[in-house]
Amino acid sequence: MMAKGRLRPGFLVVFRREFDRFSRRRLLLLLTTVLPLLLMGVLAVVFSAGLATRLPIAVLDLDGTDLSRTIVRTVDATPDTAVTRRVSDLAEGRQLILSGDVRGLLMLPRNLERDVYGGRRPEVAFFYNTQTMTSGNLVLRGVNSAVPAVAAGIRLSLRTAEGQPLEAAQAALAPIPVQVNPLFNPTLNYAHFLLAALLPSVLQVIVVTTMAYAVGLDVETSHRLRVLRRLGGGLWPAMAGKILPYTLLFLVVLGIADWVLFGVLDMPLRGNRYLLILAGILFILADQFIGVLLALLLRPMASAISIGTLLMAPAFGFMGIGFPRIGMNAFAYHWGQMIPGTWYLMARIDQTIRGTPIYLSWTPIAALLFMVLLFASLTALRLEVIRARRRPLPIQQTTVEGASE
Repeated sequence: MMAKGRLRPGFLVVFRREFDRFSRRRLLLLLTTVLPLLLMGVLAVVFSAGLATRLPIAVLDLDGTDLSRTIVRTVDATPDTAVTRRVSDLAEGRQLILSGDVRGLLMLPRNLERDVYGGRRPEVAFFYNTQTMTSGNLVLRGVNSAVPAVAAGIRLSLRTAEGQPLEAAQAALAPIPVQVNPLFNPTLNYAHFLLAALLPSVLQVIVVTTMAYAVGLDVETSHRLRVLRRLGGGLWPAMAGKILPYTLLFLVVLGIADWVLFGVLDMPLRGNRYLLILAGILFILADQFIGVLLALLLRPMASAISIGTLLMAPAFGFMGIGFPRIGMNAFAYHWGQMIPGTWYLMARIDQTIRGTPIYLSWTPIAALLFMVLLFASLTALRLEVIRARRRPLPIQQTTVEGASE
């Protein structure tokens, strides 16, 4: 540490002061490093499996024939479902679904085998809880793939038993075959899209609220603002020295999160890594300037933190992950457009999962750059207003007529 007599006001003084402040204010250290890394670690552990498999379901077999047992074995063999319980009536199955012991109930009706081989079309019913959308859709997918496969096998065997050639029977069952080729994330790995979206959403809230708190510590009162201005030799170098340490720390946190995603969870990186880094830098800066601007505009500091949380906490819902943005109403759609995380997530998905060419990926980069310039300009304008208010008025000398010399 430099001796007090050798200190010169300027950018470096404020820069070093912010790093020294972490040892005095443990809350800042908690907000900038410990909390985001802890939350990201928890999310990484939760989604480390990548895909939920072998979800438990119950079976109500009212037929008890070879066909019904074949259906149960086929459903149990799918990677999505596991038959863990057999129930005696619908009431018992409903209770198991409501309690969460199973994710669905497969009911095979009476006389199923007789009706199938008699040319009739009996119905197989499946009950699941639509409130648990992810697990409910997964067990539904497993049942929808298993039961039609058994039905197709029966129809094929009936046709071949009547003397129809195998190739002709297969063509008759599927006259227009559909070839499905998932282009992105074919394994439906949740870590590759849901976790990759959750991490920026969490970090976005932390960046905005941390900057509102950190800047609010020095601008909440006019005395603190004067001290900051003197240390920096002006408001501009003082604010730059205050913001940059947090920029570096948040970039380190984002880098650690990406290292876990790409190095540990094997998330694909099909695009340009330098474009992804550029998007991350702009994303952090845009969120920082939002927090700084809130701290400069709102008093007390708690109001800036509250408004920042209110603006950024719902960000995940408006970023188009759980629900497509094209289907949102005008309010939700435009709110999502004003959030830096929406554009960063677009650039992130383009350069990781999709592998979008660079010339098609400049739109989110340009949007993030515009946000940085816009919020930085508004911050500069606010600083100029504050500096103008703090500037002392010139002293005017007046002479009084008739005064003695």
